[in-house]
Amino acid sequence: MARPKNKEELLQQATENFDKLMTLFNNLSDEEKRGTFPFETRDKNCRDTFAHLYEWHQLFINWERENSNGQAKPFLPAPYNWKNYPDMNIKFWEKHQTTSLETAVTQLEKSHQDCLQIIETYTDEELFTKKYYNWTGSTSLGSYAVSATSSHYDWALKTIRKYKKSLK
Repeated sequence: MARPKNKEELLQQATENFDKLMTLFNNLSDEEKRGTFPFETRDKNCRDTFAHLYEWHQLFINWERENSNGQAKPFLPAPYNWKNYPDMNIKFWEKHQTTSLETAVTQLEKSHQDCLQIIETYTDEELFTKKYYNWTGSTSLGSYAVSATSSHYDWALKTIRKYKKSLK
């Protein structure tokens, strides 16, 4: 699927990919939902995958809120940057080892809706014009939104499909 280039495509892909992800998850048995992925990955199960998505939603939500209110804030919190952000993902994983699957699902569903609500408030121009906001650096707000939603959902879909295939 092509990367969204406007608000309508972004909202459509984010919604469709999220719905596909939740349908795939909901079609797993309770035992499968709680099973461990048999392949090497940072995220060992559905809970870990959903917690990862939730944390990236929080990055987007908090970054957008603070910057749109005039408080300059980088997307990745210190001490992280685009070279060492895998270390941040490990911290997210560690943070959620006591989070229940049910909580991870609830948090993800809410944060998904929060992301869509933020996206809704912007125009195509505001979302997809590079450097429209000085706080988006050399890219666009929409690029960050795509990364936090539709493309991240695509990653999660591939991970859980791989897990489901391994169950056969």
